Amino acid sequence: MTQQKTAALRIGIVVVAYNAETTLHKTLDRIPADFRPRIEEVFICDDASGDQTFELGQVWAAREDTPRTTVIRHTKNLGYGGNQKAAYRLAIESGLDLVVLLHADGQYAPESLPDIVAPFFTTDCAAVFGSRMMHPGAAKEGGMPLYKRLGNRVLTTFENKVLGTDLTEFHSGYRAYRTDVLQAIPFEANSDGFDFDTQIIAQVLHAGGKIVEVPIPTYYGDEICYVDGMKYAKDVVRDVLEYRLAVQGFGTSEWVPTPDEYDFKEGDGSSHSLILEMMATLPPARVLDLGCSAGLLAEKIRAAGHTVVGVDAIELPHVRERTDAFHVADLEKPLAPEVGTGFDVVIAGDIIEHLARPGDALREMRRVLRPGGQLILSVPNFGHWYPRFRVAFGLFGYDRRGVLDNTHLRFFTRSTLRRTVRRAGFDVLQEEATGLPLGTIGASGGFGAVLRRIDQWLVRVRPTFFGYQNVLRLTPHAEDVVKASIEVHEPDPLSSAIGA
Repeated sequence: MTQQKTAALRIGIVVVAYNAETTLHKTLDRIPADFRPRIEEVFICDDASGDQTFELGQVWAAREDTPRTTVIRHTKNLGYGGNQKAAYRLAIESGLDLVVLLHADGQYAPESLPDIVAPFFTTDCAAVFGSRMMHPGAAKEGGMPLYKRLGNRVLTTFENKVLGTDLTEFHSGYRAYRTDVLQAIPFEANSDGFDFDTQIIAQVLHAGGKIVEVPIPTYYGDEICYVDGMKYAKDVVRDVLEYRLAVQGFGTSEWVPTPDEYDFKEGDGSSHSLILEMMATLPPARVLDLGCSAGLLAEKIRAAGHTVVGVDAIELPHVRERTDAFHVADLEKPLAPEVGTGFDVVIAGDIIEHLARPGDALREMRRVLRPGGQLILSVPNFGHWYPRFRVAFGLFGYDRRGVLDNTHLRFFTRSTLRRTVRRAGFDVLQEEATGLPLGTIGASGGFGAVLRRIDQWLVRVRPTFFGYQNVLRLTPHAEDVVKASIEVHEPDPLSSAIGA
């Protein structure tokens, strides 16, 4: 995220209002007079109130002592989160740089607006939250009921633990965001309910944004509370757990951002480490890396002395720096002539399960190999206990990565993978199975090492059930190599070296 010039930051205020006719004017009138000239625009967003909130908003907007104000009335109730979505979209479309959320019931002091925006001018922060819990005893003195103070602290402690943060309060509705940050996160996929505020925190953190807290006074008056406390607590717990599982690859939550590229699979026994081990046995070779993503695997293969041509459907940043040549290509179609042929090695790491016609793709890989060349192929194992368990108990569903990656079009067990490669014209030279991606799901340290040893032993005992991925080293059928070699007039020492 880039830091804008703070001197020119355009500030907007969004006022979320529902049945607030008795508090709206009182709240807006408390906006400090010396702060009003700094406000570019105020948006009063009436969420289909059944009273005079909209009309009173128009009256306030028409006054000469108020900042430029736009009053919006939703024709149906969008909910607390839905109202924020509409308001933030307006702020973005209006070209504002900062947007502050202000509640129309006056629970959050408008007098604190200068304090809320101040950190944007002194730090590179993505959001600023007003906290009622920063000063011990302040929430009690402000009239916050005991059950709300306890609930706030318990939930905040839980959220900090799961998300790895140290915020003093997750549940304040006094917030300000940079609009460029809002544009970078999928906030419109969030809940329409009160847990919208929890989800957007996770999104800002996920995007690498810094959240700054400032102390604010606590005020509890006679405003009407529309929050069902037990439902809210349940939704918050579900959201933070859903986020943590999603970033580790489980589930397909739309509100949790999906990375554009595949990470390099670190660790002993991962598919990438096995591919690198297989490449380490070969002399310097001309390699075609299909589905190379950002080129992280290609970079390591080049470091081992090989020449790598990368191919993928999209070009990600830095991929040309990590490969010797790169081509954009649809792997469902024959490779273009400029990609070349006669490769010593083709690598297809986690590719064919994404294709509608994997057999055709494998035959295309065989075509671009030179006689005696090799294909190194890694494919998730649908026979692994995890997808078997999901299917057996009626829990089948897609995940963000792994065997049940929601972009997979085909599933393979070890036996179906063997049949597929043989039908495509390949013989199996070497077959390995990987264990669980324990590093990806956060199992590290001493306990993680014990789990890894147990998992590796189980993979050796029964790879069809405990193998997470199958990694094959293949070569074209012997008869195909003989036919092709008729056209070769000079012996090739590399062919002898890697054709065995």
